[in-house]
Amino acid sequence: MEYRILGETTKWVESHAEPIVDETGTVVRIAGFTHEITERKQREIELREKNERLERFASIVSHDLRNPLSVADGYLDMEREQSDSENLETVADALNRMHTLIDEMLTLAREGQEVTETKPVLLETVVRSSWNNIDQQNASLRIDTNVQIKADRIRLGQVFENLFRNAIEHGGESVTITVDMLDSEAGFYVENDGEPIPDDKKEEIFETGYTTNTEGTGFGLAIIKRIVEAHDWQIRATDAHDGGARFEITGVDFVDQHTVTSQP
Repeated sequence: MEYRILGETTKWVESHAEPIVDETGTVVRIAGFTHEITERKQREIELREKNERLERFASIVSHDLRNPLSVADGYLDMEREQSDSENLETVADALNRMHTLIDEMLTLAREGQEVTETKPVLLETVVRSSWNNIDQQNASLRIDTNVQIKADRIRLGQVFENLFRNAIEHGGESVTITVDMLDSEAGFYVENDGEPIPDDKKEEIFETGYTTNTEGTGFGLAIIKRIVEAHDWQIRATDAHDGGARFEITGVDFVDQHTVTSQP
């Protein structure tokens, strides 16, 4: 149990205890220990307050921006019934882009929140499920690993989906994407044989709004970074062995295969 100690300064402590029984099963005493967790609780409170601010921001974006957009969509439909002007299609494209930007901003705000629960997941299963959720075009996927890691399965799937789309967008529709484990660190990588990332852009690509595609929003890699950091992992961009782009995710917790009894 956790509780506060109030005094000149407030402290948080955590107690662990369990009953000690004799040969008849009768409880004869309680054994346990208590330790201070003030720093951890402060971090939890700060994270909770941050998440609440992000939720308020998401609600404002969703409500205050979507409502006028819905009005604009309605008037656009009315105008289309009376005219087939190319200008209306330009307006439609602009409104669709605004809808996309709102969706991406909401995702960015929410995915930056703390990951509160992780479970053992089979990496290959998440990768293949994510692959099936995207428009693969003529791209191909290579993966040969059966490791299990601790992660939020849904949000990890979003990481792979965004990395796959990014590879196809920048590497071409026939790009080959490889997912495998890192040799020197606890983690995995996603690389492709398309165009490499310029050295002076390897940090900048993770910034919100950065994109080299005129049709892109610049949120994809920023969302990936938020999800990765919410897991307490790290991500970096580097060069692939075949000259393309490579993303390495480190700090991952692996699961001992012998301790896992079921796959969620």
